[in-house]
Amino acid sequence: MLGYCLAGMAGFALWRLRRYSNLIPITKNKSEPDRLTASGTDSNSLTEHIKEELIRQGADLVGIGDLTELPNNSRSSLPFGICVAVKYPKEVISGIIDLPTREYYDWYNTVNSRLHSLATFAVVTLEKLGYKATTRTSLPHKTIATRAGIGWIGKSALLVTESYGSMIRLSSILTDAPLTAAAPINQSKCGDCMICANACPAGALSGRLWNTTVQRNEILDTSKCSAMAIKRSVRGFGIPIELCGKCIAVCQYTQQYIKELRKTG
Repeated sequence: MLGYCLAGMAGFALWRLRRYSNLIPITKNKSEPDRLTASGTDSNSLTEHIKEELIRQGADLVGIGDLTELPNNSRSSLPFGICVAVKYPKEVISGIIDLPTREYYDWYNTVNSRLHSLATFAVVTLEKLGYKATTRTSLPHKTIATRAGIGWIGKSALLVTESYGSMIRLSSILTDAPLTAAAPINQSKCGDCMICANACPAGALSGRLWNTTVQRNEILDTSKCSAMAIKRSVRGFGIPIELCGKCIAVCQYTQQYIKELRKTG
């Protein structure tokens, strides 16, 4: 969620950072890595730089969220969350006609690996700039994503984006770097659409519209979803894992992205 060489990524990131006149590299000796300070860096420049680096490393969407309205202990008292999203190939999601496929399972692991590498890269980059950064948080990635303006919680209980629908996976980084946050998304854009709820093999989706006051269990029956997903993964590719993908594949925003790709491709 392809692995990257962190040392190589960090080295290239430092080269890119030196383009900023107000980022000053301080080298103690040749045997130690450069240490940079971002004192005086304006938040917009730093934000755009972090986004550009993560996109260059393979992220498909990057957003910054202000987390200060959330409990301190859930975010390690760090004020900002960076949401990173990586999408599945359209062929993989298009292949989920009925049951999940082995290709979907393989790409699930690949996307997870990419996300791990991206999150680690972001932490390394921010720490080299002198900021605190961590991937450890009790906050759901989807919560940080909505705070970062990436998307909203759909009737599938998955994050839905206007760009790629729900055919993405997420990771998050918390930091005290002075970043510029996007406007949060606080309510669903699913409207009257019931496609995912009607298509759910487990009947686990209530069809309720999400907003910040709605709890997950009001949208999704997790026990029904989990049990059916395991059954379907065994039938689809022989591995008992909670992997279904039906609601991802049928989402109208997912289908819109896939159809647009077919037109242009």
